Amino acid sequence: RMGKRRCVPPLEPKLAAGCCGVKKPKLSGGGTHSHGNQTTTAPGSSSGPLQNHQHTDGNNGRENVSDLTLGPGNSPVTRMNPTSGALSPLSRPNGTANSTKNLVVTAEMCCYCFDVLYCHLYGFPQPRLPRFTNDPYPLFVTWKTGRDKRLRGCIGTFSAMNLHSGLREYTLTSALKDSRFPPLTREELPKLFCSVSLLTNFEDASDYLDWEVGIHGIRIEFINEKGVKRTATYLPEVAKEQDWDQIQTIDSLLRKGGFKAPITNDFRKTIKLTRYRSEKVTISYAEYMASRQHCFQNGTLHAPPLYNHYS
Repeated sequence: RMGKRRCVPPLEPKLAAGCCGVKKPKLSGGGTHSHGNQTTTAPGSSSGPLQNHQHTDGNNGRENVSDLTLGPGNSPVTRMNPTSGALSPLSRPNGTANSTKNLVVTAEMCCYCFDVLYCHLYGFPQPRLPRFTNDPYPLFVTWKTGRDKRLRGCIGTFSAMNLHSGLREYTLTSALKDSRFPPLTREELPKLFCSVSLLTNFEDASDYLDWEVGIHGIRIEFINEKGVKRTATYLPEVAKEQDWDQIQTIDSLLRKGGFKAPITNDFRKTIKLTRYRSEKVTISYAEYMASRQHCFQNGTLHAPPLYNHYS
């Protein structure tokens, strides 16, 4: 079964989608927050759906993103050589997204996110524009911390954004405005991991089973028990990392999207599912520092603005 191919995601307001699972790590100074009538994520609960604007930060309807708390050995650091060229963002054949040779995402994109966060936290002017491609993509920026890579912030958008401005914006949004966590601080920098995910190859699926675990990210749209349209998404790695089959993934995503009623097979058949692929790269702060060592003085954190490596 093959779905209808779509080169770009459906047109919609600039919303982020919940990228992964459910658990919130315990952080000092954390806890739930209230923004008027908006609900935020409580410990151990699912993130809210897109359409009712839960977790919004008041900026263009953007929403906070939930991610899975991963244990040691998950989400390994990936080393990739930066490339100056880029492929057409959303038009490559199926199966090429996992080919290292053709990847658009690069470790330099994560380094740029670290640059942006570092300069913000230390009050330096923002870094100059990077040299990697500025093509538009839907994107996510994820921050994790510590040896067990606990989630510390993750926000992204399904609207294609030019990478230079998009990564800069979502670097700071995910680091400072994820309402599930307090803003990141200077002291946390050495323990951080940064991931950049670019979403590609959006397709309308023929039904709720028309996707492959470990290959596709999925975004579902459904009508809840109150007659309200809701959406939710998981990035491609989630189901595989949690050892879920397709039904378990769909049911988890429905709960994540706020569906409270019993889940029947007839209801699953009413779901509208969009599948997509993701290119992802992750680096640690130590790797970032190694790549930028010529910009730092005597290895201290009080460094000059990180301009030197950009033209």
